[in-house]
Amino acid sequence: MNKNLNPKVTLVGAGPGDPDLITLKGVLALNQADVVLYDALIDPALLKHAPETAIKIYVGKRVGKHSMPQQDTNELCVSMAIQHGHVVRLKGGDPFVFGRGSEELDYIETFGIKTEVVPGITSAIAVPSAAGIPVTKRSVSESFWVVTGTTSQGELSKDLELAAQSTATVVVLMGTKKLNEIVRVYQDFGKSDLPVAIIQSGTTADEKIVAGVIEDIAQKAFDKHIKAPAIIILGEVVRESQKLAELYREVVKINA
Repeated sequence: MNKNLNPKVTLVGAGPGDPDLITLKGVLALNQADVVLYDALIDPALLKHAPETAIKIYVGKRVGKHSMPQQDTNELCVSMAIQHGHVVRLKGGDPFVFGRGSEELDYIETFGIKTEVVPGITSAIAVPSAAGIPVTKRSVSESFWVVTGTTSQGELSKDLELAAQSTATVVVLMGTKKLNEIVRVYQDFGKSDLPVAIIQSGTTADEKIVAGVIEDIAQKAFDKHIKAPAIIILGEVVRESQKLAELYREVVKINA
């Protein structure tokens, strides 16, 4: 280890996609980076906050396109910190919301390297909010669940069955490939008319929104070629969005 360096890894949440939604503290961490290890879905504009001399390495993973195994990323955080000093590990959303942030910190800290966490704005709340969908609203939804659509075993989370039985808003991350399974869970509980919205690339210029009810959402998503990255919002709060209000008025007319 170079004695003139102070190895450190700062885990920074980059927010939901829009580069303006990173926190000020996240920007300040990037300003002081010697190395930036960044994930997929990170807007390239964020890298401009790091010094020109900083080493910038892509370590992102996309569905079906795993560019670097997690263990390799963990080891790279350590080796870069030892060789160069301050490593900023830039992750989408919040690093502790299905982001493996805690796994990375656990590994890094075994080497005695100083760590810091800069929380990010999670897409689970920010993406619905930007589309005018409140995850909670008095007299509509008193709570919300955030559920992973795909567990580490590649299966639909069993927590969804519990969530589907409640009146809570349910936000599913990484669930587009499991949409038909999600629909079946809600249909099994007699909720075919429950409002649903799917938002692809939320808060970015490429944002795409499709909305409907449990009964027709899978077909609508197929027709509009919805794909990852996207989040699924299930619950009566979806009707509260002014952006989607006309769509749901049309549904009422059709069903009347």
